[in-house]
Amino acid sequence: MAARVDEDKCTGCGRCAEVCPAEAITLNEVAIVNPDECLECGACVDECPNEAISLD
Repeated sequence: MAARVDEDKCTGCGRCAEVCPAEAITLNEVAIVNPDECLECGACVDECPNEAISLD
């Protein structure tokens, strides 16, 4: 299952997009994950300072 972003917790800092090896994350006001490109590696989950991303 692709990474999911909790929009209430996401501040749009962009740290997740910087570490995504698949470049599957874009930013608007919050992070947006493209599920077709997500590798489910968890790099974004580990990098997010607000715990706004999960892989469940």
